[in-house]
Amino acid sequence: MADLKLVDKAVLKSLVPANALNAENFQELASKAFVEDVPAGKTIFKAGEIDRKATYLLEGQLTLTDAAGRSTTVTGGTDIAKHPLANQQPRQQTAKARTDCKITRFDSDLLDILLTWDQLSGIEVSEIQVSDGDGDGDEGDWMTRILQSRAFLQIPPANIQAMFMRMQEVPMRAGQEVVKQGEDGDYYYIIKSGRAKVTRASKTGSELTLATLKDGDAFGEEALLSEAKRNATVSMETDGILMRLSKEDFNALLKEPMLNWLSIEQAHAKVQLGAKFLDVRLESEHAITGISGSMNIPLFMLRLKADALDPNVAYVLYCDTGRRSSAAAFLLSERGFQTYVLSGGLAATQA
Repeated sequence: MADLKLVDKAVLKSLVPANALNAENFQELASKAFVEDVPAGKTIFKAGEIDRKATYLLEGQLTLTDAAGRSTTVTGGTDIAKHPLANQQPRQQTAKARTDCKITRFDSDLLDILLTWDQLSGIEVSEIQVSDGDGDGDEGDWMTRILQSRAFLQIPPANIQAMFMRMQEVPMRAGQEVVKQGEDGDYYYIIKSGRAKVTRASKTGSELTLATLKDGDAFGEEALLSEAKRNATVSMETDGILMRLSKEDFNALLKEPMLNWLSIEQAHAKVQLGAKFLDVRLESEHAITGISGSMNIPLFMLRLKADALDPNVAYVLYCDTGRRSSAAAFLLSERGFQTYVLSGGLAATQA
């Protein structure tokens, strides 16, 4: 391992979608992006393989050949080489070096998780439902407010009952941190009583107060959607009581019932009946491998552009793997949209 060379960061920054990562997540990816030397004539990957790798050509020329024998030549440094090569899984094409080549490949799940962390950044806080009340309601008020939210209209009653049964009651003291910015998500929270504040550390180190939460306000769900990091710190302003639901129970009882998975055949059938494909990847990704006729709203823009979507239209959301699109579907479902998710994403579809 000592003789392995990392990809030059300036080169890595030109690759899509690595160029969209923030500084912290880019550094994480950069530490795992190694240069591989491939001699002329060597096969890089074969049609039919499932390797879960995003592979990029940095220098040289290679040939992509499909099952029908049709070939395409890719040259390092060109626009097409800035995107992962023949990125569907199983591989639909065989890649073979025409000349001596330099490539890099890294785990596609890692890349997708880093992208999801990035694009969910800022959504967690902005999606919080801030109470208009004074926090002094009756014992059942927090339950009533939660059950009246759009998200819970789609949850089976049995799941809601199980949710309340599985929630843990956690007494909190004024000043105590509930979740901390940058940590992994582990629980979904509802404030039963008390008041909390949401803060975020800026790049200069100062602390920005973003919101105040009261009885019945829920927080923490966005960090559970796609294994994302916490995007803010929530701490108690007063003594209070929180109800918390584990990540596992949240996914089983709340997240999954709001996600409708479709195969590519089922997705096209939905579109023929009036649904629309919605690509939640970056614009540059959509331009290269987007489904014909699909709309494109990147996940990080979804909150701002959701109002432009037609509430009377069903949307089939997709990305490369299903990770970003499932997070997007949950967010749109909370707003009352009818959503479906392409199972496995584009990587699982056939050419």
